[in-house]
Amino acid sequence: MRKYWIDNLRWVTVLLVLLYHVVYFFNNKGVFGGIGGFGTFPECPQYQDVVMYILYPWFMPLLFLLAGVSARYALEKYGGRAWFKARTRKLLVPSTVGLLVFQWMTGYFNTAVAARTGVFDGVPFIGRYLICAFSGIGPLWFIQDLWLFSLILLVVRRLDAGNRLWNACGKLNIYGILLLGVVFWAAEQLLIRNPRPESADGLYNLYKPLFYLTVFLMGYFIFSHERVQEALGKARTPLLCCALVAGGVLIGTTFGQNNTTPQYLCSPLNCLYGWLACLAMMGCFQARFNGTGAAAGYLSRASFGFYIVHYLVIASLGYMMKTYTGLPAWSMYVILTLAVFTLSPLLYEILRRIPFVKWAVLGK
Repeated sequence: MRKYWIDNLRWVTVLLVLLYHVVYFFNNKGVFGGIGGFGTFPECPQYQDVVMYILYPWFMPLLFLLAGVSARYALEKYGGRAWFKARTRKLLVPSTVGLLVFQWMTGYFNTAVAARTGVFDGVPFIGRYLICAFSGIGPLWFIQDLWLFSLILLVVRRLDAGNRLWNACGKLNIYGILLLGVVFWAAEQLLIRNPRPESADGLYNLYKPLFYLTVFLMGYFIFSHERVQEALGKARTPLLCCALVAGGVLIGTTFGQNNTTPQYLCSPLNCLYGWLACLAMMGCFQARFNGTGAAAGYLSRASFGFYIVHYLVIASLGYMMKTYTGLPAWSMYVILTLAVFTLSPLLYEILRRIPFVKWAVLGK
């Protein structure tokens, strides 16, 4: 029987990613990327940036947890070879071929600020195109990580061919699940604390492969168990209350800091909030949102496509408004929010109807 709560939680989280990127694009807290804020902190607080502090500690770990759970169910149904072939089409193709077909446009706007300084003067067209394509990876780091983890999982499954580890993980009660927060914290410590500007350290800290692999495997081995999911559902209220308290303390004591630095991410309070929020969201959806309908069914099918295309809408429109108009800041947020939630579905619907493009960009 399909677990609709997983589908629902996934598309809700993807929509939150879209909202996050609207706020992130104009942030003034030093978070890398985007085009910058409307003044410096603390003179210009930009309290709307609180959305980043609320979401960033948990929404991507949650997506990897759900991916691990879904991988377990899919492998039981399809087998390793067919599953990995489908994973390659859906994940690797859009994050490689798709860069050359579509995401170079995102990269164009990502590099637009640098281009205005003349840094690309003298670079031949093909060179500039390839730079734009690479710069267009943006949020696609997520599916690049996920493809790699899928490959690793095939090896891990062979090591646990008898499901002994998987069966043992299913015996965890709510207290053991809570204690897994220590593993969550320990995995965050694998970030490079002082990344060197001239190296790939920053890229490693963006992809966070060891951290997200740990979370993905926890999804596969632990949270794919019915017993574990039911335990979360029963404990949803205290989990949600604890997550709200931890998040409130975290935000109240750190607002204004760059919440994507290794030091911030590795902090015990950030990890505590991130872990509790992941558990609370799974518990609430398992208990209350395990149904579907026409809208939910569509969003379950289409949210991955929204994720693939949405950043072009944000990067292009956000850049144009901030650079070439004198619109008030609040109106830019409103316009960009409306645009990303209307144009992304429209763009997805157009692309999925073009034979080669739907394969290259959407992995269909």
